[in-house]
Amino acid sequence: MTDRLDESLELLSSVVCFGGQQNQYQHHSAVLNCTMQFSVFLPPQAERHPVPALYWLSGLTCTDQNFATKAGAQRVAAELGMALIMPDTSPRGEGVPDDEAGAYDFGLGAGFYVNATEAPWATHYRMYDYILTELPELLEGLMPLTELRAISGHSMGGHGALMLALRNAGRFTSASAFSPIVNPSECPWGQKAFGAYLGSDQSSWKTYDSVELIRSGATPLPLLVDQGSADNFLDEQLKTDRLIAVCEAMGFPAEIRYQPGYDHSYYFIASFIESHLRFHAKHLGLR
Repeated sequence: MTDRLDESLELLSSVVCFGGQQNQYQHHSAVLNCTMQFSVFLPPQAERHPVPALYWLSGLTCTDQNFATKAGAQRVAAELGMALIMPDTSPRGEGVPDDEAGAYDFGLGAGFYVNATEAPWATHYRMYDYILTELPELLEGLMPLTELRAISGHSMGGHGALMLALRNAGRFTSASAFSPIVNPSECPWGQKAFGAYLGSDQSSWKTYDSVELIRSGATPLPLLVDQGSADNFLDEQLKTDRLIAVCEAMGFPAEIRYQPGYDHSYYFIASFIESHLRFHAKHLGLR
């Protein structure tokens, strides 16, 4: 890391993990207009040379800590020489608006990785720009990271990972997801969030919807999706079959796997995270 690190980031915690460093930081986000926390795993190879990074986007109610503590990804990332970047799931702090009823699927912990356009959300809820631009520019200027990036996520974060990659050809080498919300403009979670963050014009919703992006001709990239067959959100919220159908209709190459018996939990993620990391490593030039 460079000497500039302390000027932009506050190190909150640091532990050795599989020969690398599992760190948590705090910084002021100009895009989100608040203080944000995020976690980073730097593999041991980062002590010798810059390494590529996988950005992990978590789901509803999560923070930057869920994936870091539950997925067990560091062992394989250390072997491969891959950094893991784990942002929070929404802006937070004093003055950041939240759902008045305290709902889990909207407001704090539920930024949906969009740029809100409606009051009062637009002042802070701009997670799309934060993940796409502000955080990578900050970290690639301060840490031993190359400009090669992959992206993955779970549930709401799976939606974010696929959508960000589909909207920004060439920005990410590959994308993957666990249990993603693939058609948010057509499910209750997405309709609630998009209606509030983006307003009533549903044409704007489609620009954040992976099914609609593929239908409108998004540039293909390596894409992997795992979905548990016993996921209790599958039919109402996730709608994986719609992603399969649009990929088939558009000739969009994607590996979409139903995993029998698995649910929506981190037990599912921990069971298959190694295959996702190795998938991304191939496209990041690590294997």
